[in-house]
Amino acid sequence: MDARLLRRPGYSPQRADAVAATYLDKAGRVRMSPWRVVLEYALAAPLEPGTTIQERRGRRRRSGRGRSAGRTSRGRRRGGVRFAGWLLVLVVSGLAFGYGLATLFLFPAPPPPDDLVEVPSLRGLALTRARERVLEVGLELGPAEALRHPELDSGLVLGQAPLPGQLARPGQPVRLTVSLGPRLQAVPDVLDLRGDQAQGVIEAAGFVATVDSVDAEQPAGTVVETDPVAGSVLRIPGVVRLVLSRGPASVPMPFLLGMPQQRALDTLETLGIGAAAVDTVSGFGLEEGLVVAQDPPTDSSVVRGDTVRFSVGGP
Repeated sequence: MDARLLRRPGYSPQRADAVAATYLDKAGRVRMSPWRVVLEYALAAPLEPGTTIQERRGRRRRSGRGRSAGRTSRGRRRGGVRFAGWLLVLVVSGLAFGYGLATLFLFPAPPPPDDLVEVPSLRGLALTRARERVLEVGLELGPAEALRHPELDSGLVLGQAPLPGQLARPGQPVRLTVSLGPRLQAVPDVLDLRGDQAQGVIEAAGFVATVDSVDAEQPAGTVVETDPVAGSVLRIPGVVRLVLSRGPASVPMPFLLGMPQQRALDTLETLGIGAAAVDTVSGFGLEEGLVVAQDPPTDSSVVRGDTVRFSVGGP
């Protein structure tokens, strides 16, 4: 084959010889059909300098293998996902079918008995009345437990098993929980104790303490009264009111200057204040029988029952 057949505009004889060498062996024999050589060369794009058609074909093959490998890898992944999905569907369907077959045909549930009775509600009934209700519906009274309850009286039903409304076979025992009633406790004596001490004693006995205060002769902060009184028996938890002393009541000292003596005494008596002594003083400008001095002074705090002094003018 003559290399001139492969000459093409834009290629030198050396380039044509290089191209021809791609399709000829060392003995000069054509490696493929001459027409195929010409056709491939005619349809091929211009070669880069130093690159033969064989190298270009090698690149195309490698590129095609890469794209084919990528498509194959993606196809395998998609195929694996589809296979896992179908496998999951088959497993779930098999389990559902097996469950339905077992429950409906292999191990069907037994039909409910026709002689079941409804358990009545017994809460709040006395024990004797609860026994009657149980026997009326064909059940039996089972063992009973007892416990303290802060509200229900002794002998009343607190709970039951089976629960009200459930179905039971005739003769089945019904267990009851019966109240022993609230715990009772006597109110302790806390008179004359300080308020905080009395409150601690009351709460330690199981009661709830409330605090009030009044004016009293006892020292401020001490207990002067309890409601209910000490010794009374109450339910636990009951409420006990503690009454604390605010101390003796005090009033402001009235203004007595210029009052007649008797009027001043009446004013002090109305406020609960006594007159320890009434002094008589004489002097220029002092009117006879009128208050000219007082001790303590006006608006001073005076405890009810205390005594004060004042002076009146003499002749």
